[in-house]
Amino acid sequence: MALIPFNGRIIADCGISFGDEGKGRLIPEIIAELKESTGLEKPVEMVLKVNGGANSGHTCGGLKLNLFPAGVVSASVPCLGIGAGVVADPRKFVWEAAYIEQNGYSVMPRLLIDEKTMLSDVSHRMLDLAWEHYRVNVIGDVSRGSTGRGISPAYCDETSHLQIFYYELLGDRAEFARKMKNRLERAAKTIRCVCEVDEEMWSGFFDVLTNAEVRANANLIESGRFTKNEFDFTRFKGDAPFTFNVDAVVETYWNAGQILRNNIGELREKVLGILDRGRYIVAEFGQSFWLDKRFGFTRSLTASHTCAQEFFNSACVPLKPLHVVGVAKAYDTKVGNHVFITQMPDEHPLAKKLKELEYGTSTGRQRMVGWYDAVEKGDALRYAGYDDMMINKLDALSYSGSWNGGELLICTHYIDRDGKPVYHVPRNGAVHETLRPSYIQLPGWSEDISAIRSFADLPANARRYIAAMAKTTLDVAFRGQQLPGSLPNLRYVGVGPLPSQIIRDIPEMPELLKLA
Repeated sequence: MALIPFNGRIIADCGISFGDEGKGRLIPEIIAELKESTGLEKPVEMVLKVNGGANSGHTCGGLKLNLFPAGVVSASVPCLGIGAGVVADPRKFVWEAAYIEQNGYSVMPRLLIDEKTMLSDVSHRMLDLAWEHYRVNVIGDVSRGSTGRGISPAYCDETSHLQIFYYELLGDRAEFARKMKNRLERAAKTIRCVCEVDEEMWSGFFDVLTNAEVRANANLIESGRFTKNEFDFTRFKGDAPFTFNVDAVVETYWNAGQILRNNIGELREKVLGILDRGRYIVAEFGQSFWLDKRFGFTRSLTASHTCAQEFFNSACVPLKPLHVVGVAKAYDTKVGNHVFITQMPDEHPLAKKLKELEYGTSTGRQRMVGWYDAVEKGDALRYAGYDDMMINKLDALSYSGSWNGGELLICTHYIDRDGKPVYHVPRNGAVHETLRPSYIQLPGWSEDISAIRSFADLPANARRYIAAMAKTTLDVAFRGQQLPGSLPNLRYVGVGPLPSQIIRDIPEMPELLKLA
């Protein structure tokens, strides 16, 4: 069965849950599909990282990526773009590029960082740690579960009109040093006077950052590509408490910027030129709909916009036709302090199995696991919109190990304190915390489906479960309405981590719904 054509030359790869949905693996699949449908060797000329920074993680082609888009694993893509909506540490570009190239992929000749991408640095990471201390120990709130990569403080500089842009790495070094000095002094005062960090903790933050990067870049150290000194943040500590070694910071970040000189440029015209030639751009989003700083819930948010429309702000181009693929798992996961209405009990046999698979790409933290929440997916469709869905990790639900039989649950709506049904996710976080789930039950299956490549070959119960996920999602999105004539289709189903473990011949949505 032929896949339905994309309805635009910009294809947005968006998560519709809380992140970790497997968005990275979608990109090679889209590229392969477009090669087949167009007959072109290079139909996708850019994969663009739209938002966030090194806080988001994608796993693709065996690589664990933070700052670079997952298009690095597709050699046919000539441009790896970084949009103006991204905040990025230039040192991280250098380190991650070395890791990628060490694994056999060319990356630096393809990298284009928009000149108005915002530069983040050690001061933002220090502020990230300090604000966590303030939040938990000073005002008695709960931790946000920050990655400590400095993303939120970097976006604060944007809203305070105190950015340092990447184009400044192409200009006057003295002016760059002046701005960096002001930034470092401002950060140190904030950490001391507002966040109420003491001297011991201030000093310890440098060790925390050093240990984190030594651990994250262990393979580069072991291979001899860098020494441990490259990842030593203690050299940025000033002689007096609450001061930075300004000269060391300026020197290090300026030098990293000079390595990237040839990669900094005008992204807008590149984007428009690709579209004018009739080629495609894949927009890669970090995080997910429910982590968007406007759509999600206070505390458990990222600092950027994670919905498809942000592409145009990050690429700095006018609105164009856009095709959105919303990516989810066949079950749910969350990391941090999110309200998790459908969380499985830790002792549940399926929870035990899934938790062996579920660790954050960026943080390595154990993810919580839960049943598929159609309310969240349906609201993502209703309020953000997507043209297609991709469901990953269906294979993880097959009976194996301690999970040797039982029903699969799908949350169709919530129940409030008074026992009344709630059919959408409340915008009021305090109300959200009081809800409990209402489920439908579906039979599971014992077959290993990881080698199956056709929808018709799936066990009947797996087909029925897929159809139920689709139907309950649409029921939420279009509750009280007649279903529109044009419905999002389930474009792909992932049945394993490898690029080849994809089912593409799913029936169109009206036919799929009949199975439910």
